[in-house]
Amino acid sequence: MTARKVRHLHTAIRDDIGDLITHRPLPGPSIDYLDPWLFLNHHGPQVYDRDNKGLPFGPHPHRGFETVTFILDGSLAHADSGDHESIINAGGVQWMTAGSGLVHSEVSPEAFRREGGRMEILQLWINLPAELKMTEPRYTGLQADELVQVELDNGRGHMTLIAGEFDQQGSTFRGPIETLTPTFMSVITIREGSLIHLPVPEDHEIFCYVVRGNIMISEQAIRPCHLIEFEQEGDNVEIRGSGDATLLFGHAPRLKEPMVSHGPFVMNTREEIEQAVDDYRNGRFGGLNAV
Repeated sequence: MTARKVRHLHTAIRDDIGDLITHRPLPGPSIDYLDPWLFLNHHGPQVYDRDNKGLPFGPHPHRGFETVTFILDGSLAHADSGDHESIINAGGVQWMTAGSGLVHSEVSPEAFRREGGRMEILQLWINLPAELKMTEPRYTGLQADELVQVELDNGRGHMTLIAGEFDQQGSTFRGPIETLTPTFMSVITIREGSLIHLPVPEDHEIFCYVVRGNIMISEQAIRPCHLIEFEQEGDNVEIRGSGDATLLFGHAPRLKEPMVSHGPFVMNTREEIEQAVDDYRNGRFGGLNAV
């Protein structure tokens, strides 16, 4: 086994949306795209007062990729033009395949707007290969107790497995999300002094973002709100806990295809982007009246 080394650390920039605290490591000043990982917004942590307006993400379109939303604190109401609706609470996840296009809304539920409380939510965008960009949209929302829990390093670490497979001590754990590509995704918490090894296929690009706490990789100290870009050689990642920490950890095949983006649309050519804009403006994504 050969551990991958850190190539570069990308610091998340502060880019608040109104009163919503937001950090964004991808894209950022030092990185545009980490194939197939497109975008990450880290909202919060913050506390909302009673009778608040909640999150500001009313109806908007997407085409050509997938979104994964991690609700670490608070709750999130989803509705889309494919007639999917859910309210997911702390510890849960939403996985949406925009595919050929839909309109969706992500806002705070009525109870959260009325009562307030803690909120921390992250949204990750994952590119789709050309052959899947026009696939039928779909959505899965799962609560915390529907995700797979895996103990790491004799209880000094913990993995919430969302998608993909993880082998440990003769057992194979499988995440509940059925993905269109061989994507692995998890949320990992580790304690100070822990040491975990995470296998990664050599043709996969890693997504590793430190949400809270401090870790060590390749003898390099890494603080919160940093995205870690790894060298491509190696078949595992070795992470040490230098304090209690939470991180997003995933990996997926590199697409190695042209990528053209325009706001909420990610395609392979400029002509496909123009078609997406035209389809949305002419109502071909469907409508959304809920939420």
